Amino acid sequence: MSGIVVHLPQGNGGAGGVEPHGDAVTLRLGPGEVARFGRGSTRIPVELRLDDPAISRLAGEIQATDDHWQLTNHSTTHSCLVENPEGAGEYLRVPPRRVGAPIPFEFSRVVLPTRGDATVSFQVFAPDHVYLDPEAMSVPWGTSTVTAYSLDETATYFLVLVALCEPRLRDQSRVAVPTTPQIVERLRGHISCGGLSARAVSSHIDYLAEEKLRIEVPDAHEPGKGDRRNGKREEIVGLALRFGLVREEHLALLPSLVGAGGRERQATR
Repeated sequence: MSGIVVHLPQGNGGAGGVEPHGDAVTLRLGPGEVARFGRGSTRIPVELRLDDPAISRLAGEIQATDDHWQLTNHSTTHSCLVENPEGAGEYLRVPPRRVGAPIPFEFSRVVLPTRGDATVSFQVFAPDHVYLDPEAMSVPWGTSTVTAYSLDETATYFLVLVALCEPRLRDQSRVAVPTTPQIVERLRGHISCGGLSARAVSSHIDYLAEEKLRIEVPDAHEPGKGDRRNGKREEIVGLALRFGLVREEHLALLPSLVGAGGRERQATR
């Protein structure tokens, strides 16, 4: 998939023309498309309305390109921060009046200062980051290929994917795909997943299915929401294992199995 996905969480504002503190807003931008953010007004429409008097009517804009996105800061006084939630505290500061600053992160959180205790922020997902095929990196330039599925093995969504595949990787049998609570519990011991919620896990699963692996989600009109979600998980695991996107060596990314159940499962290896 080309382009980016922009998500404004509930309570931060709303889409242009919507009252503040409205529902969450999600925008999909293809290469070359632009979304503007700020307080907005009837004279200055914005796609993402951010509700705080310290934020300019037109605070900035983001533009999608083929393989990344750019941020323009229209403020004359305030910098914008772009954080990498998946990293170890990395961030970029986009100064006032900066035009077209390239953002390299796959996941980003754009943060704007306010007069209150809390900042205002929204997320940007750039799912079309491309990685060279490791097996082709030694061939002459111009003949190498890129991977069909660009997965970042340092990202949280990849840990969720490994946890989904773990039972079948360990047992090589048609065991049930883990549920969301089971994944939350499985990743709880990981240094970056201690606060991972069930809602966040579900979001990562949706992101894997819709953006990373491009799986056709079962028809929303089919009966049984739980059945549809289970079907999505089955499709994710099946594709990841068929194409070797998750392999046995990736199990080392997960926390060590503990407890009686964990020792028993390790003993069977």
